[in-house]
Amino acid sequence: MSEPRKTFVVSDPHGHRTELEAALRAGGLVDGRGNWSAGETTLWFLGDFLDRGPDGVGVVELVMQLQRQSAESGGLVGALLGNHEVLAVGMYRFGEIRASAVSRETRQVQQMWYRNGGNVDDQLRLSDDHVSWLTSLPAMTLEGRHLLQHSDTLLYLTYGSTIDEINATLTATLAGDIDDWWECWSRLTHRHEFVDNGPPAVRELTGRLGGSRIVHGHSIIADILHVEPYQVTGPYLYAEGTALAIDGGLYAGGPLLVVDLDS
Repeated sequence: MSEPRKTFVVSDPHGHRTELEAALRAGGLVDGRGNWSAGETTLWFLGDFLDRGPDGVGVVELVMQLQRQSAESGGLVGALLGNHEVLAVGMYRFGEIRASAVSRETRQVQQMWYRNGGNVDDQLRLSDDHVSWLTSLPAMTLEGRHLLQHSDTLLYLTYGSTIDEINATLTATLAGDIDDWWECWSRLTHRHEFVDNGPPAVRELTGRLGGSRIVHGHSIIADILHVEPYQVTGPYLYAEGTALAIDGGLYAGGPLLVVDLDS
């Protein structure tokens, strides 16, 4: 009998490619050159590849590479849309730093992007292929009993009543106008829904979309626990075991957590 397929999750690398490769290597998922080495394992990235760090495009390219390599060995690497992917796409489409004429709307997008850790080098290096990949990312997925999403919010439900509908609506939204984009950025930036409202908030999502536990990034564990980021040593299970936070707060001095969902 073959061993069951293992599933790992990681979130919020925020432009830190070197640290991401090191964490994946320590978890046995990539080799010394950053190539997929985990065979038929499943790995999901829960978003926020860009901003706040030196090499967001490098992170995006690493994830794209691992998707291709894992498929060749029977594994699966998936990636979800984070609010910083929404921000980067908005900057690329509406706040474009190459623009010669800067409108009021362009300045507003640029200001939002700068305030949230935007990296000029990332925008200059983003290609149409990168943006096409980013805008095609699903927002949510079901992995066994785990509902995976980036943001700890109920506002995903404003985009549909099933996972497929939510994903399709958000993909269309990112191709829409600036007003749709602003609303999407605002909604996916919302946080702490499950901290503030507990299991009933989790069940609002899982009861409609499936699963019995939500796994998310976005909200730094240190902020949830009111400790310093360096004090975080692992993921945080809360809301009576119905929610699992996995963002260690790498950009703020915490760890980048590679979490084995089977454990």
